[in-house]
Amino acid sequence: MTIIWLYGLASVIIVSLISLVGVSAFSLKEEDLKKVLTYLVSFSAGGLFGDSFIHLIPKAARESGFGVHISLYILLGIIVSLVVEKFLQWRHCHIPTSEEHPHSFVYMNLLGDVVHNFMDGLIIGGSYLASMPLGVATTLAVVFHEVPQEIGDFGVLVYGGFKKSRALFLNFLTALTAIFGVVVALSSGPVIQGFVPFLISFAAGNFIYIAGSDLIPELRKEEPGLLKSALQSTAFVLGVSILFSLIFLE
Repeated sequence: MTIIWLYGLASVIIVSLISLVGVSAFSLKEEDLKKVLTYLVSFSAGGLFGDSFIHLIPKAARESGFGVHISLYILLGIIVSLVVEKFLQWRHCHIPTSEEHPHSFVYMNLLGDVVHNFMDGLIIGGSYLASMPLGVATTLAVVFHEVPQEIGDFGVLVYGGFKKSRALFLNFLTALTAIFGVVVALSSGPVIQGFVPFLISFAAGNFIYIAGSDLIPELRKEEPGLLKSALQSTAFVLGVSILFSLIFLE
């Protein structure tokens, strides 16, 4: 159990530190940042789909059998993600803010980050309780998603009026709620163990929603071009491939 705690806490600390990736935006021009982000978004979408269909759903099925209940848990994850997003009037924006792409609800964005990061912690903790390889795979999927998300969130905060240093600090502060989430999951041990199939399936629904509703649409906003489309597709397949390669650890 001690090793699970070490891996779980190390994982969410790494995820939390990704919030500081906004530092990279200090020295990059907006156009250069956009060029990099489009491939990060493709990569993270592949990682989220890969984790959902290659690791999370098969693991949930092995734990309790693949019945209608697993499908309902996945759908619940999708529905809750939609409801939270609509309620908070917040979305994962991966393109830096500008006059053409404004964001006015800065504090709602922060509140949304708190909820989202806490859920990430719960999901990572539950995954480690199921198995170590699943915990590693889920952590990687979250990391892939967090990089473009945190850069986007940093842009929202700066646009909303915060200085870059304050925006970076607030972004990091909200990211720390992932640590609280993993502590809740792991300290609940035996209690939450019975909910692992639900938690894993719910996480799959959450990841599918993020990849399909937030990430893929961002790629479709890009101007069509053969080379850019090919590179985006390659980045997507790479994200899936890395998650697929982790099955050899099981």
